[in-house]
Amino acid sequence: MPLHPTVKKVTDRIIARSKPHRDTYLERMAQAASQGPARAHLSCSGQAHAYAGAGDDQSTLATGTAGNLGIVTAYNDMLSAHQPFERYPALLRDAARTAGGTAQVAGGVPSMCDGVTQGEAGMELSLFSRDVIALAAGVALSHNTFDASVYLGVCDKIVPGLVIAAQSFGHLPAVFLPAGPMSTGISNDEKAMVRQRFAAGEADRAELMASEMAAYHGPGTCTFYGTANTNQMLMEFMGLHLPGSSFVSPNTDLRDALTEEGARRALSLSALGNNYTPTCDILDEKAFVNGIVGLNATGGSTNLLIHLIAMARAGGIVLTWEDFAELSDITPLLARVYPNGLADVNHFHAAGGLGYMIGELLSADLLHPDTKTVAGEGLENYTLEPKLLDGALTWQPGTKTSLNDKIVRPATDPFAPTGGLARLSGNLGTSVMKISAVAEKHRLVEAPARVFHDQDEVKAAFKAGKLTEDAVIVVRFQGPRANGMPELHSLTPLMSIMQGKGLKVAFVTDGRMSGASGKIPAAIHVSPEALDGGPIAKLRDGDLVRVDAEEGTLEVLADDFDSRPLATADLSSYQHGTGRDLFSAFRNAVGPATTGASIFEG
Repeated sequence: MPLHPTVKKVTDRIIARSKPHRDTYLERMAQAASQGPARAHLSCSGQAHAYAGAGDDQSTLATGTAGNLGIVTAYNDMLSAHQPFERYPALLRDAARTAGGTAQVAGGVPSMCDGVTQGEAGMELSLFSRDVIALAAGVALSHNTFDASVYLGVCDKIVPGLVIAAQSFGHLPAVFLPAGPMSTGISNDEKAMVRQRFAAGEADRAELMASEMAAYHGPGTCTFYGTANTNQMLMEFMGLHLPGSSFVSPNTDLRDALTEEGARRALSLSALGNNYTPTCDILDEKAFVNGIVGLNATGGSTNLLIHLIAMARAGGIVLTWEDFAELSDITPLLARVYPNGLADVNHFHAAGGLGYMIGELLSADLLHPDTKTVAGEGLENYTLEPKLLDGALTWQPGTKTSLNDKIVRPATDPFAPTGGLARLSGNLGTSVMKISAVAEKHRLVEAPARVFHDQDEVKAAFKAGKLTEDAVIVVRFQGPRANGMPELHSLTPLMSIMQGKGLKVAFVTDGRMSGASGKIPAAIHVSPEALDGGPIAKLRDGDLVRVDAEEGTLEVLADDFDSRPLATADLSSYQHGTGRDLFSAFRNAVGPATTGASIFEG
């Protein structure tokens, strides 16, 4: 079938733009692969050190030829999404043994919860944790004793960090294994209403705590469609998950079977066999375009506009926000999952889920069908659904029709004709906005600016009754270099209250907003950031600001704007406490949001 002309045009442009970087990267990967299985080059002493703790697997490691699987895990039991990974190493080792191979935990990587750190100092470490994860995974695999790898991670910065590391070791096959979502708790709307009532002083902390505990109540990923679940979607669209595995619940027979199959599949793709499929061949330009289309079609998290760029650059592929915007313009919105709708990811999965959506997008010629994946050649594999039949894992054709058209729809009858993301630019810089949950009547806001240098200042002004008129709330000096570009999601309830009172309200920041944020028009990731002399540093209280998601503009309507001096801010409070002092080197080295806000491209 012919590819949509815009998909082809954007892909060709990315290939041309990336060629010198991509060629250099692929040459490095070919050189690494040509050296053969890594363990053969270790000294006997080095191998003995590597195998000493392997118990019954020692002799197989020393003499076997079926491969050794390196497990990189982000397990901790403070994150509900990652708690199920506690059981995975044992499952993976047993599965590897049945295939004649071995598996070892190569190392662990840190994993923090943005839900815990929202509005707290720890959030300033969140974005940088992605690059720390990549570095830690690199250390784990640096022992050079593995023939293939599996990565255990789910949440916001963790999957992007692991993908960056997997590309550094791109000559090795890699399979990403999810943990699955927790069971459905109270509705997301009910939870949001209690939060708004608490922000308005109409609910006490006991009621708020009861509501939150009813929403986040067990092992597994949070069930709204934020950054964590957007990551899981991408791993299927880009061919690194087993088909249909993203939203299978934890601690079930099917989940365990998929985990075990992940080990066998990774070993089968190593250079020791006849089906060598390194990660560098899977994550090509077509895979990233497929990921961007999936991001738009599902109304996914704006965090991925930063992460996908950083992930791609790790493999020599150069993406821009213009690529995202052009693909958004031709990608229909096919899903309504909270905060873009009432359903959660469990409802989405039951209604047809990713397999149905991938089939629809393939039929509409909006995806590259000919990509390599861990499931074999072609994205058509990801329209299949895993089943356990008589205890055996198998894949069967998934549904060809939506099982709930209030949650997923066909490409011929979408929720919206274009995707869930918009790029805004003007004399305030360049930014992005998630519009899939923003009502059309709220997508254009022209109002006076209220300028703040800290989210706590906004909360104090709201509590003091000083935010009672139409406003574009600006929080600046929140970019990567200033303080690590924290999410400012804790401001959402109070802005929702303002909007609910009939006020025109928009949000502008050089920081980030959570993937769970929705109905407030938020121009985020403003670049250049204020600390880098971005125009946002010239804004003053009372300036008339236009935020227009339909026309893609972000501008201040002030005649003297260009000639104004830049504001400065006291950033000393961002330098110490909760580990922030350890990250000064990151703040000094990080690049802008437009290139992935990474220390590797700073």
